Amino acid sequence: MTEPAADDTPMGTVHHLDTRRIADRETGRKALVVDLVKTAPDTDTASEGEAVDRADNPLADWLALPDTDVLPAWARSRASVLANVRAFGRLTWWHTRYHAFRTPKYLVKTVLLAARGFFRAAVGLWPTLSAQDHTAAVRALRAQVKAKPEDVDLAVRLQAAHYARTQTRRWRFGAAAVAVTAAAAGIALAPPLFQIGAVAAVVTPLAYLGRGKETRLLDQAAPPLRVDMSSQQLNDALRAAGLLKSGGGKDDKDLPKVHCTMGPVRDGRGWAVIFDMPRGGGKTASDVLAKREVIAQELGVDEIQVIMSRVRAAKGGNAGRVSMWVADDDPYLGPLNPSPLEKADTFSIWEPVPFGQDARGNRVTLPVMWQSMFFGGLPRRGKTFSQRLLTAAGLLDPYVRHYVADGKGGADWMPMKLCAHRLVMGAEDDAIEALKAILKELLAEMERRFALLRDLPASVCPEGKLTPDIMVKYNLPVIFVTIDELQEYFTAMEREDRDQVIDDLCRVARRGPAAGFISNFASQRPDAESVPPKLREIITIRYSTQVVDRTSSDMVLGKGKAAQGADASVLSEDHKGVGVLVTGPASFVTVRADYLDGPGFAALCRKGRALREAAGQLTGDAAGDVTAAADAAGLSVPAIVSDVLEVMRHSPRMFTTDLLAALVNLDEDVYGDFNAERLASELESAGVKRTSKQVKISGTNGAGYQRRDIEAAVPAEILLSTGR
Repeated sequence: MTEPAADDTPMGTVHHLDTRRIADRETGRKALVVDLVKTAPDTDTASEGEAVDRADNPLADWLALPDTDVLPAWARSRASVLANVRAFGRLTWWHTRYHAFRTPKYLVKTVLLAARGFFRAAVGLWPTLSAQDHTAAVRALRAQVKAKPEDVDLAVRLQAAHYARTQTRRWRFGAAAVAVTAAAAGIALAPPLFQIGAVAAVVTPLAYLGRGKETRLLDQAAPPLRVDMSSQQLNDALRAAGLLKSGGGKDDKDLPKVHCTMGPVRDGRGWAVIFDMPRGGGKTASDVLAKREVIAQELGVDEIQVIMSRVRAAKGGNAGRVSMWVADDDPYLGPLNPSPLEKADTFSIWEPVPFGQDARGNRVTLPVMWQSMFFGGLPRRGKTFSQRLLTAAGLLDPYVRHYVADGKGGADWMPMKLCAHRLVMGAEDDAIEALKAILKELLAEMERRFALLRDLPASVCPEGKLTPDIMVKYNLPVIFVTIDELQEYFTAMEREDRDQVIDDLCRVARRGPAAGFISNFASQRPDAESVPPKLREIITIRYSTQVVDRTSSDMVLGKGKAAQGADASVLSEDHKGVGVLVTGPASFVTVRADYLDGPGFAALCRKGRALREAAGQLTGDAAGDVTAAADAAGLSVPAIVSDVLEVMRHSPRMFTTDLLAALVNLDEDVYGDFNAERLASELESAGVKRTSKQVKISGTNGAGYQRRDIEAAVPAEILLSTGR
């Protein structure tokens, strides 16, 4: 399991929580050694260490610091102590409610046990009350009298013994009756609180006397843990997975076992353990990761609940050390995580972007500067929503210039028309031409920036890359390139155009980061045809929602990632917005992305437009958006007019059939029932006057519309403000 880096580690790097704890512990040990050495008076550190560690020093082993932590694992940090205290409080509260609900049952059971105890007490006291000690003497004398009836002395002794027994019975039964009567009268006349105490004092010992070997007054309350773990269970699971040698009839104590450097201990909503594979068995940490599904089955959980990763040397690990966290239930289900960006007023794109939470609820952030991203996965699994989170962060920074292309042409990216310098919707011929033009513009801008950066003095640009100061001083905003549904463009292009576009995208993704370019690509089918490996392999950050198999997962996340544990095929249909995030060759984490719905994204686009207007950074297509300009002027443009202008953004004219199809793709709920007659009627009602009902496109005549006729229905002052 991994989590975002903290302290002095690179921002956004994904790290292991448990291995971080080991690193902290090792750092603490080193600091302790340094402190001890520093306190030695006038002694050279190196020479002192060598003097202690000398092979001929008989005190070397005795003076060595024990390799054991002073505090137990749960008490090594304030956060851990608080977490365990809270867990103890939750457990206590659960037990209290559990037993309080069963109080009537316990009272009935107590009465029944007291009744049985009373019976047992009566049976036990009967020999005393009935003077059984005298009965033995009477029976012995009676037997002697029968044997010698003529012996008068025996008859007298029998009569005396019989009388003594009778008298003893009378006073014993009488004393018992008086004691019970007095106690009952005293209880009846006592205050209620004393009565309760007296009854409890009587009933409790009777109930205790009435208990049996298997009888328990209280039910055995088990905390609601679906998963239990012990060292023995872990060893059994690894042995069943073929990672430890089997017994073959040997005693369990002779079998190889893993060495647990931490745990198993409760950690949040699951069990955490760090263990080393035994030497001599030929198995490594990578072998353990490859057996994730089998280990999960042996532990009685789903593989989505088992989070495993290697512990690297930098974190105190080795090739056989594994960090494992087993969740009580599916850690990726439950309430949605609202995006922090939704309530933010501004955001710097130079900072890591809040992206989501891992299985333990730790915040995961992504650094997008100097990076390129690729999102993949099946449809309707939250791929576009996750991709939009990174673009949304750029909306809140006025010095970010957005280039957006959506091959599907739906409503997901339509709000970007308020901010995007360039916006392409759909994968029709005109949209493809617009995409090609965007790429040419991006490449020209990239070369212009590199030329400028090369000419800057080293004191201003020491690394030859864009900096926040250079960005503002020379008006070089960060270029954020977002392309969704790449496969739609590639499958619609001719081979020659396709190869050229792929080459251009590769240049942007490979060389662009140094010039301040951020690439954010997504595709539903990340195969060789829809998204070539040439492009995928140069992407630095990858994210995959559910896919059909491990091969598809590797296509998105990289070859061999599934064998390392980064496998998006283990996700289910219920895991919407959940994906596997790979941030480096050895860093990955399963993330539940933050939730930012369509209205929330549109609100950020409006906020982003206001920020750019205030900073003088509203450029390109956004500066010429008719609807936004009308809103700013306090005027209104009919929705049908603004939507038609939007779909005709790249076309001076369009056939009616194509226009209807584009409108349906834009908003099927509104335009799904439109036909040519209704479209003409709605546009006429909105003030559109067609100069011609026929248009000619590529030598073909047909019924259609010209964009200039639609623009004529917009107030002139709005057109002037947008530069149309």
